[in-house]
Amino acid sequence: MTRAEEKMLIPVRCFTCGNLIADKYAEYSNRVKAGEDPAKVMDSLNIKRYCCRRMYISSIETIYQIIPYYEALRRRMSEIQSEIE
Repeated sequence: MTRAEEKMLIPVRCFTCGNLIADKYAEYSNRVKAGEDPAKVMDSLNIKRYCCRRMYISSIETIYQIIPYYEALRRRMSEIQSEIE
């Protein structure tokens, strides 16, 4: 498991049915990154309900969406600072 996956915040339980889902996420993620079909991986991990499958499919690493905004903010702040000087 990589450092990014260690910090990934997957919900512990399915929001709809309450099944435990977080314990299978590392294996799911590794197998999907290796090129396996996500549907077949979920079937083999015994994730059958569509509500639980949704939890895996819709989970995203939000840090990758947030970083560009902070980088743009940092660039803009340096531009403003250079205009002031």
